[in-house]
This record gives sequence, structure tokens and C-alpha cells, in this order.
Amino acid sequence: MNDSQKKWMGNLHLGAKPDLEVVLNQLTQVFNTSPYFAYNEMKMRVVEGEIQGYIEMKPNLIGNISFQILHGGVAATLLDSIGGIVAMGELYKRAEPDMLPETLKKVSRLATVDMRVDYLSPGRGKYFIATAEVLRMGRKGCTMRMNMVNDEGKAIATGIASYAY
Repeated sequence: MNDSQKKWMGNLHLGAKPDLEVVLNQLTQVFNTSPYFAYNEMKMRVVEGEIQGYIEMKPNLIGNISFQILHGGVAATLLDSIGGIVAMGELYKRAEPDMLPETLKKVSRLATVDMRVDYLSPGRGKYFIATAEVLRMGRKGCTMRMNMVNDEGKAIATGIASYAY
């Protein structure tokens, strides 16, 4: 197992049922080390047992200068990222102890195949939160639904994505 794979495993022990809280926290820590996330001050965090994507509005994230709204690419990135990390968590949640090596391979290979984003409202707000839910988990991939709201709970964007693993 290489160092990159070890990061995704956290404190998992082969043959033992994974502690989901530990796994989710480890996944968010790995995502938060991404240079892109750090540059844009995006964060993944665990809130009440669920992973959320979080970003505060900053001047460098403005896409439409006239209206001072969040760039659509930032919204799409946050949606794609939350879909992927929640899918990873779900793979671990469903893993049987004897299947952890195979689950680790799936998690480390997970990649976006297709994504659709619908922008529902202008990206105005102090901060934005993204969440995701599983629509389908299969042997080789999954489909996720993602939502992003602003600090007032107003829906900003939604997406559906397919991930292969």
C-alpha cells in the first residue's frame, strides 16, 4: 500500500468494521490538503455525522463583477467535490470488514464521469454550504445528487453526477 492509499484509509484496520466517524473525518482532512481547496479556502467538514462542503464568499471568487456574485465554476467545483467525498464515505459505510482492501481501491480510484449543474439563484451570500445524497450505488460506479445553499438557506445550485470507481 502506498502513502497516498494510506491517507485514504485513516485508522482503518483490515478485517475490522470501519468507525464511520473516523473515516469521514479522515476523508475531509485529505480533501482539505488539496492545493486548489487551500487556494480558494474551500473546506470539507463533518457536521452531525454528515460531510458538508463549505466556502466563504471572497472577492477573488466573484464571477460577475456587475452583480458581485459567486463564479459558477466555484459552485460546480464545490458540488462535484461534495458528491465525490460523500460517495467515498458511502463506500466505506457499506463495506464489509473482509472487503476493505477492495473498498480502498474503489475510493482511491473514484473519478467524476459526468455532471450536470443547474444554477437556481445568483450566488449571493456570506458563505455557501454543499451537501450530497446517494441516488444509486453500483459495483463500478454511483450517482449522486448535490445541493448548495447560501447563509440564508436559499438554494443556489443543484447537480447530479456520476462517479466511476
